[in-house]
Amino acid sequence: MAVTARRAAVLGHPVAHSLSPVLHRAAYAALGLEGWSYDAVDVTSEQLEGFVDALDAQWAGLSLTMPLKQTILPMLDHVEPLAELVGAVNTVLVQRGARGSLVLTGANTDVHGIVAALREGAGERGADDGALPARPRAVVLGSGATAASTLAALGELGCPRAVVYARSLARVGPLMRAAHKMGLEPEFRVFDDRTAAVCAQADLVVSTVPAHGADHVAEALAGQAAVGHLLDVIYEPRPTALMTAWRAAGGVAVGGERMLLHQAAEQVRLMTGRVAPLAAMDAALSGALDPHHMGETTL
Repeated sequence: MAVTARRAAVLGHPVAHSLSPVLHRAAYAALGLEGWSYDAVDVTSEQLEGFVDALDAQWAGLSLTMPLKQTILPMLDHVEPLAELVGAVNTVLVQRGARGSLVLTGANTDVHGIVAALREGAGERGADDGALPARPRAVVLGSGATAASTLAALGELGCPRAVVYARSLARVGPLMRAAHKMGLEPEFRVFDDRTAAVCAQADLVVSTVPAHGADHVAEALAGQAAVGHLLDVIYEPRPTALMTAWRAAGGVAVGGERMLLHQAAEQVRLMTGRVAPLAAMDAALSGALDPHHMGETTL
């Protein structure tokens, strides 16, 4: 049976170097979805409402990166519970309503991506060792939208009381409220000269700060022994200074490209109704991350 052509895209600002098109296009090809397209479209917060208003039935969905993950919320007809709790939508499903009108549903696949990347790094995908403890000790670096998704992911992994390091406690209000809605009780601290030592003793560390934002933590790891697993959601530069220092300290480090892969696979499932071809997407991602093709990248 012929498959109706559909459109999808990743929106953000800037977004030109996003790797999402590589992943989604590889998935469509592997699934035999001829006529499906996926593009990167530069859209600012001010332009988002106009773009959403122009959507039609040919659209299957949208991927959203910064700064649109909160801006989209009032434009949606429905928001899935997890996305509502986290307060961030990175996926919009475009569907026909009962009377032919479009229905926009917001979802969050970042949480899925973080959980999968951490489990992958911990060896739960076939390795004999490195499995996550039942109640891991966790540290989150950063307090933005991705940190909220990270807290939700850590809650799924049995850690309701992660330590969150922020540049200023005056800016953690939204994250604190999101954590409270999720039934989580993180401890909030300001980055200091003990941050690296606390990270080194944790089972799981997730860095959500921008590129080079954790370089000072990386420097302070020198001479320490890391016992756990690190996920750095940044993957340019690759590896980050924090990942390099973490591995030198004896820990296992996973780059943000693994989170990107798994959250994109969940988006493909939601938008197409098919199980995502993870191996094909992974192979396409590896090719795109070749040093000769690297540029500034975004989710």
